[in-house]
Amino acid sequence: GGKTALVGVQMAVDRINKSGGISGRPIELLVADYESKPDVGRRKAEKLVVEDQIDAHAGGYLSNVCLACMPVYEENKVVNMITVCLDTTITTTKCSRFTFRPFDYAPAQGVAAAPYLVNKIGKRWHIAYADYAWGQSTRDAYVEQIKGAGGSVVETTGIPLGTADMTPFLSKVTGSFDGLFGIFFGPQGIAFLTQSFDLGLSKKYRMAGDGAIAVATALPAIGSKGEGFVGIDRYIPVLEGVLNTPHHKRFFDDAVARLKQIDPSGPLPDRYVQSNYEGVNTLKIGMQKSGFQGRKDTMKLIEALEGLELKEGDDFPQGDKVLRKEDHQAFLREF
Repeated sequence: GGKTALVGVQMAVDRINKSGGISGRPIELLVADYESKPDVGRRKAEKLVVEDQIDAHAGGYLSNVCLACMPVYEENKVVNMITVCLDTTITTTKCSRFTFRPFDYAPAQGVAAAPYLVNKIGKRWHIAYADYAWGQSTRDAYVEQIKGAGGSVVETTGIPLGTADMTPFLSKVTGSFDGLFGIFFGPQGIAFLTQSFDLGLSKKYRMAGDGAIAVATALPAIGSKGEGFVGIDRYIPVLEGVLNTPHHKRFFDDAVARLKQIDPSGPLPDRYVQSNYEGVNTLKIGMQKSGFQGRKDTMKLIEALEGLELKEGDDFPQGDKVLRKEDHQAFLREF
């Protein structure tokens, strides 16, 4: 996931620099790996802002690391463009003037998905989730929206982040409900579907969940065991329907070529390529609009980004979106 996220950043940076940079200045990209650890992340963020004197930050993958780094950008008055982290508190209770999220979050996904889950799949749900910041806040959002749509969540099961063998947890999932909803990503997403299948759960219940479970890179490992899974996501790598546009085709072809270089199996672009690419482009639009020259212009950049309407095109192949002024949360179409 981190590697595909970086591909999205590099795609945007290369395209911006080929067209003359931002206001005539090229982007210099400094890359730091926080090793999935909040304390390492905070140290790396401090080095970027204090020693390397970055003008803006784009990135973040695991929500617990994003949350640990947010105060560093606030203290140093640097705009922090989140490009993957989905924890709902980033733009709710822990909202910061310096942090923006130019993609969706769980409450919006829940609003989009819950009517379909309740009216087309089943009224009663069991939710299994990755038991850390993102999984917990996403669970809460879906519980609220499923209830709001006239359904119910009969039980929830937390599985510690990184647990490869979910069988001890999934084998306890029993009872009378219609659907099993998973909130996982990466290897855990694959394990959720394949191990649920092996335990016979997908014969007994309808399988649904966060779109991160069935991203293109995971599909070969899931195989036929994922048959019938329904997910919701902001991006899917298909050139059909509303995504059959020349902008998306250009983005798609560039991403496919680059991803093949890091993985010879040739994965298709995922939501991480998309949101990182569009996150850097969001910074570009804000910088052009505000006349941003460096950190002294941070407040001008923030004001330019607040309430910004981003239009479908080569910068934003996923579609139109708006960055809500009050909390810096973006709203966009869901699939």
